[in-house]
Amino acid sequence: MASEKDSLTVRLDSTRIETKEFSEALSEKYSGSDYDYDQMDGEAQNFIARGLGWFFQQLADMLGIQMSYEMQKFLEFLFYALLGILILYIILKLLIGENATAFFTRKSTMVAPLNIEEEHIENIDLDTYISDALAQQNYRLAIRYMYLRSLKLLSAHSLIDWHYDKTNTDYYREIDNEQVKANFKKVSYLYDNIWYGEYDLNNIGFQSAKVDFDQLTKTVSHAR
Repeated sequence: MASEKDSLTVRLDSTRIETKEFSEALSEKYSGSDYDYDQMDGEAQNFIARGLGWFFQQLADMLGIQMSYEMQKFLEFLFYALLGILILYIILKLLIGENATAFFTRKSTMVAPLNIEEEHIENIDLDTYISDALAQQNYRLAIRYMYLRSLKLLSAHSLIDWHYDKTNTDYYREIDNEQVKANFKKVSYLYDNIWYGEYDLNNIGFQSAKVDFDQLTKTVSHAR
């Protein structure tokens, strides 16, 4: 029996193969921000990140330098941190007013802690508080302490019954002496506008306000 022959034949490709080589400058050609696929752009970034990216690019164009991705991320995180501190400060400023600065500085704008809710006003050395406030040129704070000293004086002469949660109007109604009452009304007006109105008080303004406080002290001392 004759052997069967394989009808399949293999065709050999004799085409000449040319070897291609990559250019040595390939890494330089495809370098730069356009070929940095570690960075996110477009919709993948939030508004702030896109804004910072635009700013960094403008800065690079002006200075002729290309900022690295790591440096951009560091500056971006630094920006977020400063933004967070600013937002926290604004919230504290709205909630507790001037004392918000104490959260970010080693020394508070308050000369010393003073909690009139826990300590009776008769036991507080307000003269020292006033002197320390003036030494720091914190005239608003000095006015606050001077007003508390006026309340302490009125209480010591039994012209008012002091309590920390009473209002200026409550004290005004308790005073029977008309001259003391008129002087107290003036210093209460000054205190409300300077302290609660956050009036930017300088030394000249303080000396002007001090005249009314001194007048109240003099009137109370001679009241019967």
